[in-house]
Amino acid sequence: MAARGVGLFTRLPTCAQRSQVLRPIHRLLSCPGTVAAEARREEQSSGSTETGSEDRAHKTRFSEVQKERREQAQRTILILCPNKISEKKFLKYLSQHGPINNHFFFESFGLYAVVEFCQKESVASLQSVTRTPGTGTEAALPFRSRFFNLKLKNPSNQTSEQSCIPCSNQSPPSSKKLFELLCDAESIDDQLNTLLKEFQLTEENTKLRHLTCSLIEDIAAAYFPDCAVRPFGSSVNGFGKLGCDLDMFLDLDEIGKFSTHKTSGNFLMEFQVKNVPSERIATQKILSVIGECLDHFGPGCVGVQKILNARCPLVRFSHQASGFQCDLTTNNRIALKSSELLYIYGALDSRVRALVFSIRCWARAHSLTSSVPGAWITNFSLTMMVIFFLQTRSPPILPTLDYLKTLADAEDKCIIEGHNCTFIGDLNGIKPSRNTETLELLLKEFFEYFGNFAFNKNSINIRQGREQNKPEPSPLHIQNPFETSLNISKNVSHSQLQKFVDLARESAWILHQEDKAHSSPPSNQPWGLAALLLPSVAKNMSHAKKKRKKPASERIKNLLESIKSSSTENSTNTNGKRTVSTQA
Repeated sequence: MAARGVGLFTRLPTCAQRSQVLRPIHRLLSCPGTVAAEARREEQSSGSTETGSEDRAHKTRFSEVQKERREQAQRTILILCPNKISEKKFLKYLSQHGPINNHFFFESFGLYAVVEFCQKESVASLQSVTRTPGTGTEAALPFRSRFFNLKLKNPSNQTSEQSCIPCSNQSPPSSKKLFELLCDAESIDDQLNTLLKEFQLTEENTKLRHLTCSLIEDIAAAYFPDCAVRPFGSSVNGFGKLGCDLDMFLDLDEIGKFSTHKTSGNFLMEFQVKNVPSERIATQKILSVIGECLDHFGPGCVGVQKILNARCPLVRFSHQASGFQCDLTTNNRIALKSSELLYIYGALDSRVRALVFSIRCWARAHSLTSSVPGAWITNFSLTMMVIFFLQTRSPPILPTLDYLKTLADAEDKCIIEGHNCTFIGDLNGIKPSRNTETLELLLKEFFEYFGNFAFNKNSINIRQGREQNKPEPSPLHIQNPFETSLNISKNVSHSQLQKFVDLARESAWILHQEDKAHSSPPSNQPWGLAALLLPSVAKNMSHAKKKRKKPASERIKNLLESIKSSSTENSTNTNGKRTVSTQA
């Protein structure tokens, strides 16, 4: 990684004297009704175990959330601060340029402050009094950005007033801390909601992601003044965890558009442009130039790689200040629609995100997923599997994509590269599910369902919410929701799929054994979700000698079927709930 402070940061002077910090580290002072306020309310209620309690609240469109987040980011700055600073005088100095809406501090390669002004003009005012540093032996590239370096004029005279500032957490809990929290929970439902609360993106982390995109947009705007750099994927779809990568989309759609009043008269004016043989070549050229700019002029952008021959060309780099690993693409609008679709599914019912986060955590604990590309199941595939499973419940917890399409109006119509990506964007127009199953039951049934799923002949399709015959011989077939001819899990090998099935059966068996025990959770050992995150017993069983009559996973499957058949009648008579049968 590049060393800190090598002339790539603009610097702002301050006359602030150090004093004791009088207030907490961060205060989100957004006015009521803003996205930030809405996000805080959702975060506070995310740990609620009351099924469907959020369905009564008004839900904001994905496009509205992203629009306001982008506007917030445009009036926000990033500052590298001294390790110890007077927060009160720091804010007083910045307030000379306009009122501050909110701020927080975090640590990456140094101490950083994220400060959101109430007006964009305050950012311009601050830039107007900021100087380009002189480094003596090195030459600084005079690039003006919203990334600043705060220096104290007389640090030796202010030592007595220095104070440490606690920082906003930007990382998920350690495995040890997570196990402690899960074992202290009151129920398996509580465990799943606790895991969600600990791993989901915080308000501060979300702001930092949008700010990082906005800073990259400032660089791209030097060539494309009307462009936008938008986050997509885990950063915005509601399923991102602390520490996940930041996917960015360079949106050039606004360039070249013109309003109708400009077309009046007898003439039509067009820009002179260069032409290239294909859209792909145009994408490669654009990303190549942006990659060069990030490498040479982007403050804090290090390790820039131009991966232009990939199926989807991209520029990969690390944003040193925020700590994010970033992928920048363009001409990838279907990915934006996928982000919106997942946002809708996650917002419809609180159980969706809690179940997805727990399944992903379980998969990572058993090395079913990996940050390195390969034959593993991806987080996106796991999310599709959870959504599909919830569509199969009775009554369904989530609607099919085809049903969401029937609810769409003219404003929602969307065709991208010949693919129909139409679905309703107003969440308030979707009726909440009448299903009241607990997270504990859904977790157990998920493992049973896919532990006995006929992967050899059936595919997963969230457009219709039902099993279909596989159109190709891949071990795992999950239909891309928009590019329906594609299999999003084509990379998964047979051995990795079998590993998933074995672990799913074992996990279902563990949960059933706990049900049979009918005892309170043990205080001295992991239970429930925590027990599922321990090293697999089936892993050792799979290496047993083949002289055994049946593989371990088959014995577990048979045990599950016997347990399930013996409990079906009792379950139906006592609580009236349906027990879902599984397919062999």
